[in-house]
Amino acid sequence: MSSRWPVGRAGIWAALGVGALLVLTSTDLGQHYQLPIGAAFALGVMRALALALVWLRPPWALPVSLATSVLTAIVCVPVSPDEAWPWPVTGVFGHSLVLAFAGARGATGLGVGGARASSRWVLGGWWVVTQLVGVVGMVLAPERGSWAGLLTMALLSAVAVVVADLVRSRADARQQLLEQEEISAAERAQRARWQERARIARELHDVVAHHLSVVVVRADSAPHRLTGLPADAREEFAGIAEDARASLTEMRRVLRLLRENPSSGRADSELGPQPGLADLEELIATTRRAGADVRLEVESSADLDPAVELTAYRVVQEAVSNAVRHAPGAVVEVRVRRIGSELNVSVVNGPVDAAIASGSGHGLIGMRERVGLLDGRLHAARTADGGYRVEAVLPAERGVE
Repeated sequence: MSSRWPVGRAGIWAALGVGALLVLTSTDLGQHYQLPIGAAFALGVMRALALALVWLRPPWALPVSLATSVLTAIVCVPVSPDEAWPWPVTGVFGHSLVLAFAGARGATGLGVGGARASSRWVLGGWWVVTQLVGVVGMVLAPERGSWAGLLTMALLSAVAVVVADLVRSRADARQQLLEQEEISAAERAQRARWQERARIARELHDVVAHHLSVVVVRADSAPHRLTGLPADAREEFAGIAEDARASLTEMRRVLRLLRENPSSGRADSELGPQPGLADLEELIATTRRAGADVRLEVESSADLDPAVELTAYRVVQEAVSNAVRHAPGAVVEVRVRRIGSELNVSVVNGPVDAAIASGSGHGLIGMRERVGLLDGRLHAARTADGGYRVEAVLPAERGVE
């Protein structure tokens, strides 16, 4: 609920209504009640102010309007028995307008902590208080008016309450519809993202799996196709086939993750055990068999969150792969150690061959995303000797999400 004057045509009509109520109230009280023109004008200002507060300070509109009605009943004396009291005609219409507008805007009172109550029960409560004011006035000064005169205010204010409740209910229904449409749009966008990820996963599987399968077949069949191979060559082909199979398995896990919607709750059940720090030895050994000089040092306790271990493994895997690809022949030093409540992962390689050190940069982006999901930090930059350093700092405490 906004606390500002309406703009455009609605603002013009609101200003005209406030001005008209000021003039009519001042004229009515000055002509039909024993009240000086200055006092009549002051009460007219208060009546108009109550209506203006519906937009400017919504919670105060009804209290000011009711206070104005009480003050009017106290100081006004009808010039004849035909004049309405304790509710002058302009008071009936003015207070009913405030009740209708305030109720429609949900500004029917002050709630705990500044929250504004807007239920129909609170609106009905204001109607009851309004009628009690009239009853009290008649009890204290029955000679000024008649009990039948209270009926006009009771009926008109009741109509105002009903209209306000209908308008408010319609506005709430419209707001709920808009919120539901926003939720539906977000769900459609999410579904589109997952469909796109599934499409990418299928394409990756079709392209990468085919070539890896060819590598496996050629490596397995090489000792049979090529006669006279020495034992070390056969062992090398067997290692290539084994690594290709492991890559296929790892790729299928990743593609299954791409295809799986996490809201289905089946992602974890379909994925096999994820690698951790204990698997770094095997990862480095595989890289060494390819001819790279990789040195590994792990200084960490076993009490780590699996998500932290997986992220550390992936950072080492990607950083070592980049080092082997972009700095062939350079020494690669991998160090993993726990310092207090943080796990430090460092991969440093020697000078990079500028002629081949080019790529899409997706690997570094992926590492940053993984580390960022754990509220960690990643630093990647060239070293003074022309090499490259990748350093990740991860929270090592249990319960990391």
